[in-house]
Amino acid sequence: MLAASSFLSEDQFLCSICLDVFTYPVTIPCGHNFCKTCITEHWNINLQCQCPVCKDVSDKRPELRVNTFISEMAAQFRQSAVRKTSSFSEQQCTNTGEVLCDVCTETKLKAVKSCLVCLTSYCETHLEPHQRIPGLKRHKLIDPVENLEDRMCKKHDRPLELFCKTDQMCVCQFCTELDHKSHVFVHLIEEYEGKKVELGKTEAGIQHMIQNRRLKIQQIKQSVKFSKEDADRETAASVQVFTALIQSVERNLAQLIDMIEEKQKTTEKQAEGFVKELEEEISELMKRNAEVEQLSRTEDHLQFLQSFSSLNPAPPTKDWTEVRVQSSYEETVRRAVAQLEETLDIEVKKLCTNVELKRVQQYAVDVTLDSDTASPYLILSDDGKQVICSDIHMNVPDNPQRFSVCNAVLGKQSFSSGRFYYEVQVKGKTEWDLGVASESIIRKGKIRLSPNNGFWTVWLRNGNEYKALAGPGVSLSLKSKPQKVGVFVDHEEGLVSFYDVDAAALIYSFTDCNFTEKLYPYFSPCSIHGGINAAPLTLTCATQI
Repeated sequence: MLAASSFLSEDQFLCSICLDVFTYPVTIPCGHNFCKTCITEHWNINLQCQCPVCKDVSDKRPELRVNTFISEMAAQFRQSAVRKTSSFSEQQCTNTGEVLCDVCTETKLKAVKSCLVCLTSYCETHLEPHQRIPGLKRHKLIDPVENLEDRMCKKHDRPLELFCKTDQMCVCQFCTELDHKSHVFVHLIEEYEGKKVELGKTEAGIQHMIQNRRLKIQQIKQSVKFSKEDADRETAASVQVFTALIQSVERNLAQLIDMIEEKQKTTEKQAEGFVKELEEEISELMKRNAEVEQLSRTEDHLQFLQSFSSLNPAPPTKDWTEVRVQSSYEETVRRAVAQLEETLDIEVKKLCTNVELKRVQQYAVDVTLDSDTASPYLILSDDGKQVICSDIHMNVPDNPQRFSVCNAVLGKQSFSSGRFYYEVQVKGKTEWDLGVASESIIRKGKIRLSPNNGFWTVWLRNGNEYKALAGPGVSLSLKSKPQKVGVFVDHEEGLVSFYDVDAAALIYSFTDCNFTEKLYPYFSPCSIHGGINAAPLTLTCATQI
């Protein structure tokens, strides 16, 4: 017989009162079917024996007997529905990774615990004996897992509850007494927690490495960006330098050509003078030659002798043996090339310094003076851009940052990486100190300025004596007296350079510096020396030349 579900729909097996599949179905006189319990309760409440569907009323309550045919059909339909539901539930649990109860026979419910003793997973209902019976209460329950047999020792058929640290493997209690005797053991939970912590550290380490590498990628990309910008700037600067050099060569070539042409004209003019002079001598000599020739043809002895004594003397002539017309230009070209080389050398240095100054001016920063570091003899402007020295000791707090004897002051801004540049007007001063200083420099008492003491500075003394305080000091020979000094620092390159801004000339560079601390701009207007050195040091905005 074919299954009822093949021909009939679910609605045909539902009681119209409880709306569920018939349970003990009965047929009343009007022909409608109901669950025996449902229709009995309905009539008990309403007193009248009325059909809930067609409202047909019976005079007396009919005797209710189960309709076996409908009951069997309903039972088959119910079983079919249960199988479908169970299959769907199992499939759904499989898809979601949930563990099913091993005891449920029809609809498999989700397991809530697994027993390591019974090697069985239980739903809430079937777990109840393990929570009630004393013997079962001692069983080891864990969160539901599949393949419980994998959690049992294959050799002793006991739960794997311990971890052998010697062999780095999970073992049962019997293993500790036999195969792993004298080994070091810990409970699985203890090893789990330890490994969990270790794994957490590993994960943190990996995350840290990932973060470092991502940061390195950003740094590399940023470096490429900066490199591209530097390349563009250097290309533009190179074009400027070489264009200027080409123009200088062209000017010198034009001057050389003019010089050669002028020399050629002078040579030609000299040659014309020589030719004219020679032609005049030839003319005079030809006249005398004619007289001599005419006299030589005279045969009269008396007349010959009389005429010979009256013969005109030979005209004066020049000795032309050593006379030459200069036609070599080698020396002229050599001198011109030597002069060009000297000119180009000067131009290259000037242009390169000019370009270099323009480049470093792009790293200009806004520096202000820090009053907390200023010597008691210094007076700072309200905007922190100017400092002058005084003969009067100011009443200021003697904090650890303040210079006590040396008339110096630091900038508020500190720099621990990258590049920075600032400019200071020194016009009218006969003495000053400028540069940068490390954070930990000595500020009390007399100070010796040198890189070993954390100072990278240049100073002026006596109006014209410039020195780089490199320890020992390096005397500097400058072509002009700087009115404005630029200070540039490249932290990564270990470079501190000083420039004469107006002349676009390099004053001095400290190279291979080892910067291990923050750097601060350093200033000293020095003593006023009776007013001779009273001009201030003034921080100015860096304006590209």
